[in-house]
Amino acid sequence: MLSKKAKIWIWIQNNKILKAISNQYSGTLTIYDELDNLIIKRTGLTQQQIKEIELIFIAYGLKRINDKKEPFTYL
Repeated sequence: MLSKKAKIWIWIQNNKILKAISNQYSGTLTIYDELDNLIIKRTGLTQQQIKEIELIFIAYGLKRINDKKEPFTYL
């Protein structure tokens, strides 16, 4: 179960759907491909670093999934 501070971001790159999960509480950022294979996991980040990464996500137009949405309603 994701904590309340975890945010899910999605985007399309090279015709593949990628997903990132940022968690301010644990200081982690994980990125998965469309088959949920782990691409990269970064741990030990500060809350400020997570906020900066999320601002970069917004600048590049990544879509944030709302916690209340049903699966696949964002596509």
